[in-house]
Amino acid sequence: MWRTGQRRISRRWNFLFGAKTRPLHVEVNAAMPSKSAVALAEVKYKVGDKLHGFTVKRVSSVPELHLAAVQLVHDDTGAEHFHVAREDNNNVFAVAFRTVPMDSSGVAHILEHTTLCGSEKYPCRDPFFKMLTRSLSTYMNAWTFPDFTMYPFATQNAQDFKNLLAVYLDCAFFPTLSEMDFRQEGWRLEPEDLAKPDSQIIFKGVVYNEMKGVFSNAENLFETQLQRSILPSHTYSTSYGGDPPNIPDLTWSQLRDFHSRHYHPSNAKFYTYGNQPLEGHLEAINELALRRFTKVHTSTAIPNETRWSEPQVQEMACPFDPIAADPDKQTTVSVAFLLGSLADMDPAEVFVLNILCSLLIKGPNSPFYKSLIASNIGSDYAPSTGMHGHTKDAYFAVGLQGISRDDVERVRDVIRQTIDQVIEEGFDESRIESVLHSVELSLKHETSNFGLSLVSSLMSMWNHGAEPTSTLQIGDHIARFKENLAFPTYLQDKVKHYLKENQHNVTLIMSPTDDYQVELERKETEKRDTMLSHLSHDQKSRLYADALELLDYQSKQHDSSCLPSLTVADISKEGQTVTMEDLQPMGISLQFCPQPTNNVTYFRALSSITSLNDDLKPYVPLFSFIVTRIGAGNFDYQQMAQEIELRTGGLGVSAHVVSNPSDLNAFEQGVCFSSFCLDRNLPYMFSLWQDIFNSPDFQDVERIRTLVTMLAADMANSVADSGHAYAMSYSSRHLTPAAELAERFSGLQQVAFLKSIADQDDLQPLINKLTQIAVHVLDCTSMRCSINCVPEQADVIGAAMEGFLDGLPKNRDDPDAHVENDDFFRQTVQSHVVMPFNVNYTSKSIQTVPYTHEDSASLRILARLMSTKFLHREIREKGGAYGGGASSGSGVFQYFSYRDPNAVETFDVYNQCVDWAVEGSFADQDVDEAKLSVFSQIDSPVSPGTQGMTRFLKGITDQQQQEHRKRLFETTRQSLIQAAERYLAAGQRPSGETILGPNNEETMYDSRWTVIGEIGGTLESDV
Repeated sequence: MWRTGQRRISRRWNFLFGAKTRPLHVEVNAAMPSKSAVALAEVKYKVGDKLHGFTVKRVSSVPELHLAAVQLVHDDTGAEHFHVAREDNNNVFAVAFRTVPMDSSGVAHILEHTTLCGSEKYPCRDPFFKMLTRSLSTYMNAWTFPDFTMYPFATQNAQDFKNLLAVYLDCAFFPTLSEMDFRQEGWRLEPEDLAKPDSQIIFKGVVYNEMKGVFSNAENLFETQLQRSILPSHTYSTSYGGDPPNIPDLTWSQLRDFHSRHYHPSNAKFYTYGNQPLEGHLEAINELALRRFTKVHTSTAIPNETRWSEPQVQEMACPFDPIAADPDKQTTVSVAFLLGSLADMDPAEVFVLNILCSLLIKGPNSPFYKSLIASNIGSDYAPSTGMHGHTKDAYFAVGLQGISRDDVERVRDVIRQTIDQVIEEGFDESRIESVLHSVELSLKHETSNFGLSLVSSLMSMWNHGAEPTSTLQIGDHIARFKENLAFPTYLQDKVKHYLKENQHNVTLIMSPTDDYQVELERKETEKRDTMLSHLSHDQKSRLYADALELLDYQSKQHDSSCLPSLTVADISKEGQTVTMEDLQPMGISLQFCPQPTNNVTYFRALSSITSLNDDLKPYVPLFSFIVTRIGAGNFDYQQMAQEIELRTGGLGVSAHVVSNPSDLNAFEQGVCFSSFCLDRNLPYMFSLWQDIFNSPDFQDVERIRTLVTMLAADMANSVADSGHAYAMSYSSRHLTPAAELAERFSGLQQVAFLKSIADQDDLQPLINKLTQIAVHVLDCTSMRCSINCVPEQADVIGAAMEGFLDGLPKNRDDPDAHVENDDFFRQTVQSHVVMPFNVNYTSKSIQTVPYTHEDSASLRILARLMSTKFLHREIREKGGAYGGGASSGSGVFQYFSYRDPNAVETFDVYNQCVDWAVEGSFADQDVDEAKLSVFSQIDSPVSPGTQGMTRFLKGITDQQQQEHRKRLFETTRQSLIQAAERYLAAGQRPSGETILGPNNEETMYDSRWTVIGEIGGTLESDV
């Protein structure tokens, strides 16, 4: 998986261990950890101890994170190992290699793909994907970063950990790296249609098509170029994921050479986490891999970036976006400043820089928000705004997207003026206090995958020689920070040093050009023709033979018996049950769930919109986005934002629509409110909600204009990266009432709707509609709530809850949020939504049965079986798409493909998949593996703050879950065949098909397809 740069800025605190590639807020495990694993590590391991070829170098405790860390070095190879002992049964392993590609061929990325395609001990095809169905893992993946590649997994099962560890180690250190796998995963030249040997020769390959899809998104283009611009002298000057015009420059030999230079234990860092004994991990790592190596000198060190003597300005092109909120404002500009080397920087300084950058850009009270966002010059911060610590030299960037080309210099001036203003005025103490509150809350806020987020956070700094344990000493960093605040200009001096006086900064300007897409296609054609011109007649003829050889290789059934596997017997027959009470404070339904939440209270509420006029419902998502970002009570929007950050972990509001688990025509519709806070701040949190419910300020027109523009831009920008999700939503909209409303709330119709709102000069009609929705939704008459908290706080929270409800409006007699639509009209529709992408996203949806139906379990397992045993091979391996599969839920069975070079042809694959299932072309072992995969999702860890949410949000009880679990166990090969015949065979049920992608002749001249977008037509909408 290619990891892009940081997208915009984090909406929550995510810097506790240093900045990283993708924002990940600090997570604490679902169960309050006991001291057993930590205490054992603290007393058992001493500096100098020898353990299975490793020597202990350091043992440290981090009480604020309930963990102990053990650092070791392998004696014979120099490999580093970092073990985090914590009382958490979701154990994690990762191995990372510093990878430094020096061109844009995508060698590190393609190697990540091919490494997992087979190995010395596991020579079967795709052991990685096959282990997905032979495991109960809670996470399996591989990540390519700008300067390292990491292979992580997580599981709660001890035997599963051993199985996955064996496969990961063998694939990483002893991969097959066959030429067939290189051609499949990387690139190749072959006829477009293998049924027609004389058809046009084109480039194919999974990574090739993946990166074409990545760079269909202008935000990804900008992020990549910004990194290349600020760090131009070494590996960061490349497109590390691979630039399509350069990918065909990579040879199979170069790929293998890259592996031999980079994937050596002397260049490796190992990480383990959880409550399993360290000794077992070390013994396995040494025996399965490291004992076969000796220490070598690796040449992967990255030099510090040479500092510039003066700033630079660069420009780049991008495609026009037809769904942009304002077609005349599609320019992006950002200024990036080089901060310093992570290898040389004190981790406490990294901590300070993250705080400083957050103070500069986060929230409506930050200086750059006030000067850039609130001024409505553009739609939102530019991509990559924020601090970046995922490279050896960290950098900070700030800018705007959605601006007029004429406003570039204006934005640059505003950035300079804002820096000067901060140096002169500093930061308000309350802002600093709110930042530190966010740190404290992040340390206590508990989610389910702490171990995985921890390694992704610390690896960037560790990769360049920083002390990993020191990055975790959050308490020490906070104490030093507070001490330094005694110097009145401490933070201003940092701004002056890192920004004002820093000559190593670059301004990057991106604007669309009319011929961008044409130029891309010209370069691809030119590259192909040049390569073909260097081939002899015999070599050109060989391309077709090679294509058939690869197809035969992909089509063969490969023996995977060499792979370890759990069995269905390893799965518990009984699912987890959650202790809850149903209460009625003030006549309002309350689900109370006592949990070990580390003295944090989690609150949620659902308010019905059943009687809301239908013409107002498309505005509900916009209302939800706006209502906590405007003023309320005695606070203006800036004061409200400050109070929210100072007292809570955020106030969230979202449109809510969920199918009834027992009836496809029934669903729940409403608005969901959610927040969490430290127990001591509960009265403040409820007071803020009361202000919002009683007196939201919808009269600040300019603030609402800012928010409308921001949301419209966010949704438009999300389509290119999440096209499969939008295609799935659009294809299912005619199958159930819930799917129809969900598409209007969050699908392509909502994207188009928001664009139309953002185009309006007069926002008063919008404000009138938002006010009508507020009167309806901000009322507790038809509301139900939930609370998750520590049991000891039950009485205190109960009293606070009653006081909160007593202060809410009660002005209406609204119907229940659960409704039925027995007259819903189902129909089969085929739609091609034309988008300026280089690849396609496709989906086919079929109406099936609700959750509690006896066939629901079979359809769920069938979807997983189809994904792993048929669609992966046909869509990804043969078809060259980045991904594809099937899913089943909420009464809809869905196929999808992601970054797919094919369009209509993929629907033939979906139909062939049904034939494959109906014919029973799979074994009982395949069924058992599909069950393992399904249960790994069902039994994944659940945090204390989200316990009971399946019942509260989806209406599914523990009893219904247990019955569904029982049916999953009882599913047989024959029941899967019958389910495929009954529901998926052609014409059995209403269905929908959607393509999201460029023009193609198949849909243009086929009357069965409705073409929407650039060719003509509009998105179907009732708006």
